[in-house]
Amino acid sequence: MTKRTKDGGAFQRVSEELRVRLSDGGYPLGSFLPSQETLAQEFGVSRDTVQRALRELGSEGWIESGRGKRSRVVMRQHIQSSAPRASRSRHHPMTLGPLIGEAFERDEVTLDISTLTSESLDAHIRIQAERIRAGDISPRRIHLRMLLPSATQDMPYPRAKDHRDDPRLPERLRAITEAHTASLRTVLDQLHTERLVPEVLLEIRRTRLTPTFKLYVINRDEVLHGFYEPILRTVILSDGTEVEAVDVLGFGATLTHHVRDADPTSPGSVFVANTTRWFDAVWELLAV
Repeated sequence: MTKRTKDGGAFQRVSEELRVRLSDGGYPLGSFLPSQETLAQEFGVSRDTVQRALRELGSEGWIESGRGKRSRVVMRQHIQSSAPRASRSRHHPMTLGPLIGEAFERDEVTLDISTLTSESLDAHIRIQAERIRAGDISPRRIHLRMLLPSATQDMPYPRAKDHRDDPRLPERLRAITEAHTASLRTVLDQLHTERLVPEVLLEIRRTRLTPTFKLYVINRDEVLHGFYEPILRTVILSDGTEVEAVDVLGFGATLTHHVRDADPTSPGSVFVANTTRWFDAVWELLAV
């Protein structure tokens, strides 16, 4: 493995971990990130790798950085909920991590996901795997179905702003997707092999649909739904090249939270029922 490849992998790892912390409130809105030197020591990487990761996070709108100043958090992932229990978020903003965590506290965990990549899902599943290993939770069955776009279709994003046919950004997207789907399989297979979870099933299907939203159906009782917002940003490739790109917000997309309740005609129950039917229909009729 070349040094450039190693550096690219380290850059991706640091970027992903910081996104998870930002999206789940690990670094609250308005707070400052640790210094570059502190982050470099924590992740065991060079300051150059940290700087590249911070530049990418800045281009996505998460942080603002000034010359010689620490980076300040200017965006977090918003989850808006109409569920009665949303009142718990008045003092502690609702984030994706705790919602996934609650799902894994059941004996049977069912997740139906429609997404552009599995990057954020991979991060959250790894966190739950550590909780299982620590004995904090003990689900008996995990069933995950994931819909991804076809790897061969031509999508409007991500693409270079001024060179639509530049293959590097679609190739980068495919590489990110393949890395995280492989990671998901490894983590879930290990839970089963180590006899920590008796039954584990991961199914991945692809459709020739360009994702315009991210969707989580949690235990068929809750739905998180968020639109992918097209943005212009600078994408940093694994070799350090910067490309002005048309991309979409994934981690930072605002999500709406809907919960099925005892009233089948309530807005939450209707949304969950309709979403579940949509996912099942696409899974059976359009996905391969």
